[in-house]
Amino acid sequence: MGRRDDGYHLLESLVVFATDVGDTVGADRSPRFALDIDGQFAPALSTADPTDNLVVRACEQLVGREQPVAIRLTKRMPIAAGLGGGSADAAATLRLLNRLLGLQRTPHELTTVAASLGADVPMCLQSQPTIVHGIGEDLAPVRLPALPLVLACPPLALRTPDVFHALGDAENTPLPDPARLRDVAGLVAWLRATRNDLSAAAMLVAVGAGAAAALLARDSTCLFARMTGSGPAAFGIFGSRMAAEAAAARLAAAQPSWWVAATMTGAG
Repeated sequence: MGRRDDGYHLLESLVVFATDVGDTVGADRSPRFALDIDGQFAPALSTADPTDNLVVRACEQLVGREQPVAIRLTKRMPIAAGLGGGSADAAATLRLLNRLLGLQRTPHELTTVAASLGADVPMCLQSQPTIVHGIGEDLAPVRLPALPLVLACPPLALRTPDVFHALGDAENTPLPDPARLRDVAGLVAWLRATRNDLSAAAMLVAVGAGAAAALLARDSTCLFARMTGSGPAAFGIFGSRMAAEAAAARLAAAQPSWWVAATMTGAG
C-alpha cells in the first residue's frame, strides 16, 4: 500500500492461522539457558546463526539470555516459506515464558515486545483471523469461517527482504470490504477480487516460486489457490477436510520432495 521513508512497506493483508499443523515450542526451568531444536526442518536452523533465531531473540527481549530456561523447538514448518513459522514460534515463546516464569506481563506489554522482534510477530501473538495494516502492527480481527486448506511448499527458500526488494510498484488499491465473509463461498468470492502483490516479485527472485500455487489450482476439487506471503509456499481452499486430505495425498505423491499438509484454519 506504499512505502515509509524508513523503507518499510505498508501492508494490507488477511492473515489466518492453522489449528493443527505447525511447530511446537516447549520450555522448562533449567540451571542455564539452552535451546534444543529437532524436527524435520531442524538442520536448517541448527547451522544458522543462533542470534538470528527468533525464539532466542524473543527470550532475550522478554527476560534476557541469562534466564534459567531450556527451550525446545520442534521445527515442522519449512524455513523461509512465507508461512510465518518463525514469527509464530517467537509469539509462542513470549506466551510460554510469561506463563512459565510468572512474569504477569499484560497483553499490551507482550505486544510491545513482539513488535520489537518483527512486524509479523504481533499478529501471531493474537493468532486469530485478522486484517493487518501499517507494517503489521495495526490489527483488525475479522469474522471468518473455519477453512479446510492444503498448504504446499517446494524445496525452495525465499528470503522475504529479497522478495520485497524485487517488488516494483508499491502503491496499490486496498482490499475489498471484509464485512461479509461468513461462509467459504463468500470468502472465495472475496479472495478472487484480491491479489498477492508479492507473487510476481517472488517469481522474479526464484524460478519455481509459483509452482505450488499453480499445482494446487489445477486440482479439480480446489476452490481457490494462491501463494502465501512472500512464498514459495501456497494455500489451496477446499470444500471439506476430507477433500483437502485427499488433495494433499495426491500432491504429495506427485511431488515427493515437497512439504505438503492438510489442515484447518481457526474460525474468527
